[in-house]
Amino acid sequence: MDLHDYLRVVRKRWRTIVAVTLALVAVAALVTLWSPKVYQARTQLFVSTSGSADSTQLLQGSNFTQQRVKSYSDIITTPTVLDPVIEQLDLDTSADRLGTKISASVPLDTVLIDVMVNDRDPQQAQKIADAVGRQFAQSVSELERVSEKSESPVKVSVVRPPSVPEGPVSPKPARNIALGVVLGLMLGLGAALLRDLLDTSIRSERDVKDVSEETVIGGILYDSDSTKRPLIVQSDPHGPRAEAFRALRTNLQFIDAATHPRSMTFTSSLPGEGKTTTTANLAISMAAAGSRVCIVEGDLRRPRMLQYMGMEGSVGLTNVLIGQADLADVLQPFGSANIQVLGAGQIPPNPSELLGSEAMSRTVRELENMFDYVIIDAPPLLPVTDAAVLSTITGGTVVVVGCEIVHKEQLGRALASLQAVNGNVLGLVINRIPMKGADAESYYYREGYAPLSNDRSRKDRARSRKSETAGV
Repeated sequence: MDLHDYLRVVRKRWRTIVAVTLALVAVAALVTLWSPKVYQARTQLFVSTSGSADSTQLLQGSNFTQQRVKSYSDIITTPTVLDPVIEQLDLDTSADRLGTKISASVPLDTVLIDVMVNDRDPQQAQKIADAVGRQFAQSVSELERVSEKSESPVKVSVVRPPSVPEGPVSPKPARNIALGVVLGLMLGLGAALLRDLLDTSIRSERDVKDVSEETVIGGILYDSDSTKRPLIVQSDPHGPRAEAFRALRTNLQFIDAATHPRSMTFTSSLPGEGKTTTTANLAISMAAAGSRVCIVEGDLRRPRMLQYMGMEGSVGLTNVLIGQADLADVLQPFGSANIQVLGAGQIPPNPSELLGSEAMSRTVRELENMFDYVIIDAPPLLPVTDAAVLSTITGGTVVVVGCEIVHKEQLGRALASLQAVNGNVLGLVINRIPMKGADAESYYYREGYAPLSNDRSRKDRARSRKSETAGV
């Protein structure tokens, strides 16, 4: 994945990233709220040598002290120092447990020892730090004394007495919240990438190309009102979806130019991908360009074409195939004289056998002689085999791919079923392309390019003449 892919995932899965980030921030806030407040008292000790008047001896004493002071910082948390402190302050604890609250450090190249005491009670922390500092000075004198009569060569002085801390050192709300944000963003991005890798639904042309090398011959934008206005080429002829169907019509003219198939099967992998509305709108676009088109309602299980086109027909294709009616008698005109519709007729008990029969093949050949294009609306490929059967009769098959409906594995199986019968796949039409979001294809113009009305044109001309007059 390159940077563009990561940005696409962020735009596509931003809700996941935000949700995980907010969850981590909430956890950090709860941990901060529930964590007990800890106060820290600090005292600083100075270690020196005594009984040295000569400069050489002073230098040697300084080096001695710097070497010793590293060991002194470890003595502070031992029972030698802490047991007297516990007894002095009457603490209900042990030296080991008290040692966990105390830490000592030595600044580099110094003879100073910083002692920090943490406690939930700020006054208690100050008292322990003060007692540790005084007791440590006594313990060092006793440890460094050679004999009871001699004095210790090392002296420990308190140079910074501890004070009562004004505020807690833990928890730190700002740090915890910032840490929650950083971890949330990292985990959210990881979750978004994982969801994107596991998501096999097709949402754009990029996903289609991951499945098949078949040519994408068209893309139709998603319209939430498509069920109310299925024939968008008629209801909104200058809209972006209508222009998309015209682009599909143009692209089909250049597909398989050598044989130039006159009959085409339109199908999909699953129901609901928009194959019927695509078939109807494409046919209307072809008829508007002057071609004679016949729409065949080849879905003999759940026919919807006549319903979308506002037509009725109890007699249709099935009656022709079983010899009960002549083809010319069941064709119905739609709109202009360039479109004829052949309805499904009565629902038969054996749709696959009828569509694969010799009678169906003769009917398709007869329609090819009567029209420039014969477009058959077939059932989806995965539930039934009807479309695969029709693909062997017609000149080619167009597969409609519905975004966010079909998955990659399902599209792959649908195309494999066509390859198994040597069906000629003319191309893929991506339907329901998102208009917004990371999966929206930027090269589809969404606003349309409708001509100006006569009234608006007159207003623009009048405004132009008025501007010219003002300029003169």
